[in-house]
Amino acid sequence: MSHRPHLIYACDSPLKSTDVNIAHLYAQNEADRYEAHARHLNEQMVRVLRTIGYDVGFCRGAGQYLFDREGNKYLDLLSGYGVFAIGRNHPALREALKSVLDADLPNLVQFDVSPLAGVLAKRLLEFAPYLDKVFFANSGTEAIEAAIKFARCATGRPGIVYCEHAFHGLTNGSLSLNGDEIFRSGFEPLLPHCRVVPFNDLAALERALTSRDIAAFIVEPIQGKGVNIPADDYLREAAALCRRHGALFVADEIQTGLGRTGRFLAIEHWGVEPDMVLLAKALSGGHVPVSALLTRRRVFDKIFDRLDRAVVHGSTYAKNDLAMAAGIATLEVIKHEGLIARADRLGERLRLAFGRLFERYEFVRGVRGKGLMIGIEFGPPSSLRLKASWNLLESASKGLFCQLVTIPLFKEHKVLTQVAGHASHTIKLLPPLIITDEDCDLIEQAFDDVIAATHRVPGAIWSLGKTLVGNAVQARG
Repeated sequence: MSHRPHLIYACDSPLKSTDVNIAHLYAQNEADRYEAHARHLNEQMVRVLRTIGYDVGFCRGAGQYLFDREGNKYLDLLSGYGVFAIGRNHPALREALKSVLDADLPNLVQFDVSPLAGVLAKRLLEFAPYLDKVFFANSGTEAIEAAIKFARCATGRPGIVYCEHAFHGLTNGSLSLNGDEIFRSGFEPLLPHCRVVPFNDLAALERALTSRDIAAFIVEPIQGKGVNIPADDYLREAAALCRRHGALFVADEIQTGLGRTGRFLAIEHWGVEPDMVLLAKALSGGHVPVSALLTRRRVFDKIFDRLDRAVVHGSTYAKNDLAMAAGIATLEVIKHEGLIARADRLGERLRLAFGRLFERYEFVRGVRGKGLMIGIEFGPPSSLRLKASWNLLESASKGLFCQLVTIPLFKEHKVLTQVAGHASHTIKLLPPLIITDEDCDLIEQAFDDVIAATHRVPGAIWSLGKTLVGNAVQARG
């Protein structure tokens, strides 16, 4: 008969679980959350939330919904930038994490390996059978950093090519591949030998690759900043160019992977087999950060090629049992609940509904996306009356019009959305993959109502616009 070991602590009377009541601590400090954050953390973030009226104090999350301190329910179309693909606090994920804690596993021994890491690696590779090896890390940006190092080591070349408008993370190496100047400004000099090319421009990519010093082309199959979709032949031809010039083709699926676009990997829409695939966000289930780099054996074995290089790259908390359990449980939920097919079906429904808005409203310029990664683009109208209002907002701050949509969606319809990037005219939908047809009814009705209101001048929406213009002018100093 097996027995749980007697736990020995340095203190004769160790702290009991009831002595650290986190739920009570949360409730006790909830009312002071914004003041405490302004004092001790990022005051500017608090100012942003208060300016746009998002400081409602969310206190609970369940599935695709959030609940504020007054008990109001919100449909979350942001899902933590895609982290909560299976929804918040999924019971299967919670039980998986509890089982790890209850088992007293010998976590992070370091001079051992975790069985759970082997399980998760095997299951991930089943979705990309052309790849052979997995490297685990803690976040998307760590996966990008690993890809840069792996590509340079495997090819013996320094150069990395990335695309305009790309977003690959905010640590130093990842930031060097970031196509948005607002994130880069103030942090230069960044990593050398990084070259930018326009997205969807094969000629520019080939010119960069002909230098023969490029280790890898790192690209999002669908760009998160703007929800930019590649041309039909772009990714396939880009992969062929990389092979021709001896560079690795790396698919950053950190946001698009794990069913988001109606395929396990977005790259599957174009029939491309990358040399590396990078995953994160949804793999965590929203509880324990984890990322994964999937790659070919010939790449992996160039990095870990000798006994004395067994630990040449790693991360202290990578492969921890809680993270591995979160990844395993997330994959099980996606499979058991048919979430990839659901994302494909409901995404098609929403894109068709938004397409009808494009036909009816001047401000709507287009709808794009795949699965439940959808962008609704707005632009200047044709009528003079509306054009004057648009120009007023644009002169104050580019992209401000989208706030005339996102703020009323939040305040009046309890729908949480996001603008698809700095100074962007696109609103991005990135909901949990568990949303229902009833949720889609709400989304369609809410967008229709708010966009219709932007076409009524004067009106409450444009009163909000004047306030935002004043805030934008004040913020510029």
